Amino acid sequence: MTTPTTLPGLPAGATDPCVHCGFCLPSCASYLALGSEMDSPRGRIHALKAIEAGELTLDATVAGHFDSCLGCLACVSACPSGVRYDQLIEATRPRLNAPELRSPAQQLWRRLLVGLLPYPTRLRALLQPLRAYAGTPLQGLVRGMGLTKVLGPQLAAMEQLLPPLSTDSFSDRLPQVIPAVGERRYRVGLLLGCVQRVFDPAVNAATAQVLAANGIEVVVPPGQGCCGAVTHHQGEEAQTRELAQALIGSFNGAGPLDAVLVSASGCGHSLKAYGRLLADAAPGLAAAAAQLADNAYDVQEFLARVGLTAEFEASLKPLTHPDGSPASADRPLTLAYHDACHMLHGQGISAAPRQLLQAIPHVRLREPLEQGVCCGSAGIYNLVQPAEAELLGARKADDLRGTGAQIAVSANIGCSLQLRRHLAELPVQHPMQLLAQSYGAGKAT
Repeated sequence: MTTPTTLPGLPAGATDPCVHCGFCLPSCASYLALGSEMDSPRGRIHALKAIEAGELTLDATVAGHFDSCLGCLACVSACPSGVRYDQLIEATRPRLNAPELRSPAQQLWRRLLVGLLPYPTRLRALLQPLRAYAGTPLQGLVRGMGLTKVLGPQLAAMEQLLPPLSTDSFSDRLPQVIPAVGERRYRVGLLLGCVQRVFDPAVNAATAQVLAANGIEVVVPPGQGCCGAVTHHQGEEAQTRELAQALIGSFNGAGPLDAVLVSASGCGHSLKAYGRLLADAAPGLAAAAAQLADNAYDVQEFLARVGLTAEFEASLKPLTHPDGSPASADRPLTLAYHDACHMLHGQGISAAPRQLLQAIPHVRLREPLEQGVCCGSAGIYNLVQPAEAELLGARKADDLRGTGAQIAVSANIGCSLQLRRHLAELPVQHPMQLLAQSYGAGKAT
């Protein structure tokens, strides 16, 4: 079987606005890591034009330059000509899954990841034997002795991201309905996420607490699965539609909702694309998908939009420094906020998380120099391109470390795992966790 020269599904004329000016290069994570023109947005666009003109064949070598793309969308924000590279890479990725474009080992590894990560039950079953290892001195010893290298680069990268596993990692403990505190202002559904509910369940608990404390009833549909973000970003179209359809069914059974909220930006980006992803489905499903997409918000976006209640803000108390002393006006707690790519570039959300963090008394926000550059997580990028992800993770860690922050803040599970891998000396927390801690301190006094 040979790969077709053309790329069916490529948006007509989408490559035309590119004038190869190079404004995208400083923002492109793969270009920063590899220094190769072919691993930059304009290099890939040039390749797409050549393929469409019949001057270049999409073979394994060319496909490798597309595989190096993180899909971070920073180039979309940087482009002065309005090139929709996001549409180009989304249309290209399904073609990259052709079996002749990757080695059998690469194909097997990717099939394993997309067959495991979007399914919490499978992921939990795999992790059960590791409960006595993850986050223990044994894990530290194994890493310190370099024994993970014998696993090979992909498995070693996965082990390096493995966090401590709590009891909550293995079951969904949130009630199906969390009542609003005081007068109910809104009723929302909460997406738990597939990876987040396993690797960082405290984020969902904190999110529900903050929402309820702001007069928002939270509905957690039982049996909800993955939104399809992992597969969506890998061009697995049929699997993405299947996951999306199942999730729509879960939320349709939740009754009237003012919004569907998510606390992981990769998930939010995909939820908001449901109307387009399922546009050619049966009319009823297509309409339900479009409605959910229109109703989907990142939790920070939603809270900034509807506002924190006066009672909640009055209850917020200073967080503590690493030495245990409370933050104060003359000694604020310094936070560095990391912009997740699918939040900043994919959804255009920047001010909302900063606005919410500044509601906490005596915090000081510091901005990293390369706030719009990807950390190297990018869905499963750090598992399929571990060498490039390692360079980008170290670069991002140095940037955040250089702010002098005491806590790094991330609103995406993939970014959080990547940052914890490279920022061992700094805690990495979600904005909802910090708000919940500040609120809890206030309620305790």
